[in-house]
Formats: sequence, C-alpha cells, structure tokens
Amino acid sequence: MKEGPDIARAAALIGDPARANILTALMAGKALTASELASEAGVTLQTASSHLSKLAAGGLLTERKQGRHKYFALASEDVAKVLEGLMNLAAGSGHLRTRTGPRDIAMKKARVCYNHLAGEMGTRLYGRFSDSGYLVHRDGELHLTAKGREAMHDFGIDIETLSRARAPLCRDCLDWSERTSHLAGSLGRAILTHIEDLGWARRDSSTRAVLFSKDGERAFNRFLARG
Repeated sequence: MKEGPDIARAAALIGDPARANILTALMAGKALTASELASEAGVTLQTASSHLSKLAAGGLLTERKQGRHKYFALASEDVAKVLEGLMNLAAGSGHLRTRTGPRDIAMKKARVCYNHLAGEMGTRLYGRFSDSGYLVHRDGELHLTAKGREAMHDFGIDIETLSRARAPLCRDCLDWSERTSHLAGSLGRAILTHIEDLGWARRDSSTRAVLFSKDGERAFNRFLARG
C-alpha cells in the first residue's frame, strides 16, 4: 500500500459536477443552507444533502446549526486555495463554462475569492503592492514590509491586531482569470472588508462579483497610485 496523503479521495469529492458547483458557490466566503446550495448545484434538496454529508465527512466543509437551519461553509482558506488553483488549471486547459455575458465580465473584473479580492482589480492591487515595496517574498513566504505596514496603517487597516492572529498575514493566491497572483491571507480579507466599509464596492448577492461604483473605482485607483 502506498503511503502519504490520499489525494484521490479529495479529488473524487471535488470532481463530481454537483459537488464542484456547491464548493464554487461557497467561494464567496458566506455560509449557505442546503436549500440554497441545492439551487446552486441544480439538484434536488435530497441529493444536495447527500453531497453535503460527503463533503463534510471529507473535511472540505464545515456545518453549523442555527435555529431550524443548518449552514455550510468551506472548511478553511486552504480549501479555497485548492479550488482557485483548479479553476486556474481548468481555464488554462480551455475547460471553460459556456455561459457568457455581463455576469462573466463583472466576475473577471472583481470578485470574491473566499474572503479576499480577486479578478483584475485584485491582481492590480497585488502588483502595485509588490512594485511599491509593500510585499516581498522571503524564505518562500510572502511578507509585508515596514513600508507596507505604514501604508496599511494610513489606509485604516489595523495591522497590529492582524499580526497577532494565528492566520497568515499575507499569502499569494493564483488568480484563475488573470493568471497571476492576488493577495490572500488576513490582510487580503481586511482590505476587501475595508473597501466595502468605505462604500467603494458591494458584493453581488447572486454571484461572487464585487461591484465597484464609479466613485469607488476612482478612489481605488487613487489608493493604488499613492504607492
């Protein structure tokens, strides 16, 4: 018997089309009910419940009961990173869904990847932070520099509190549509939340798209231009 992690089992869980749709729906970072996920997957509630049980048992989902409802979410950011990597692989291999239209354009421009900003605007932010010396790779990991900490403090991000948390402060995540990195980790999450708090953008309730207002996009561009 071969030793080591059983990647075949995890791959089989993700590989079912309905389960893949369920996992993709949860990439927005929100917890959803079985009924909502059944609708996303295009299956009956009974079938969705079976899939959800398998995904939870396989360690890909967590479940929490509140009142009469049970809510499901991705088990960790590591699961989201694997899914984004698979999206990147599928896009690079030409395995794209056939639906086209404004929704796809909006998703490519800006979307939520688990809990951080992805798409064109997410990779622009990452690129600007790297060019400005806010982010550096050291010992195989991504780090926020002293210059970056000062810039984030000026932007209104509480870096001291984020740094004390167990979660990684900075991680790079390969963007499936742009084929380059966007910023993940607790800093990526805090930046997206702050952008929403400032009123620059809002999440589309029916997709993972992040919709910037015209004023919000101009403010975002001014923020990037400061570096």
